[in-house]
Amino acid sequence: MRSVVLVSGGLDSAVTAAIARAKGDAAFLHVNYGQRTEGRELEAFNKIADYFDVKARLVAEIGYLKEIGGSALTDSGIDVPSGDLGRKGVPITYVPFRNAHLLSIAVSWAEVIGAKEVYIGAVEEDSSGYPDCREGFFKAFEAAVSLGTKPGSAIRIITPLIHMRKSEIVRKGVELNAPLHLTWSCYKDSKAACGECDSCLLRLRGFHEAGVPDPIHYR
Repeated sequence: MRSVVLVSGGLDSAVTAAIARAKGDAAFLHVNYGQRTEGRELEAFNKIADYFDVKARLVAEIGYLKEIGGSALTDSGIDVPSGDLGRKGVPITYVPFRNAHLLSIAVSWAEVIGAKEVYIGAVEEDSSGYPDCREGFFKAFEAAVSLGTKPGSAIRIITPLIHMRKSEIVRKGVELNAPLHLTWSCYKDSKAACGECDSCLLRLRGFHEAGVPDPIHYR
């Protein structure tokens, strides 16, 4: 079965890509939306796609999310805060309704190439207030896809990591020989990971709990 896999270049997307590739043919999709580390994430995407020898790849440009703003990831006037894994509420790094934009592009491509599954490496642990990282959102989006695509398209939204802890994701990546060394998770920096933002802290905790050395460089 052919699938479309959203590959941001991060840890979760690389492990999701490994899961999808283990099932069969996959097309890789990356989206530039004006995020701070856009160039570094694109580099990671291409290296991951090369690793899996994926020829069908698409890079979509939706810079309008930067124009909309409202997030520390897209608005240079808003600082990325130091990480706090106990923080409650919606963090300032939330990009408003981002996953709906990403999934819409993926579903459009899936409909054209005849793919029946769209994979996204969303994790509820990461949501920490990110409303578009919850399982209920993806189920609702899949229902909308069923109503909004051609009869017979039958495109499913697959979230294989949704209930996993980061440590479990790291272990799954090691099990599947996913290219964890090629991934990029930092919200702030593109040369060396900051080790301080929420994304870095989640990643570092995951590798520590898994008992696996994190292969990327931190400043």
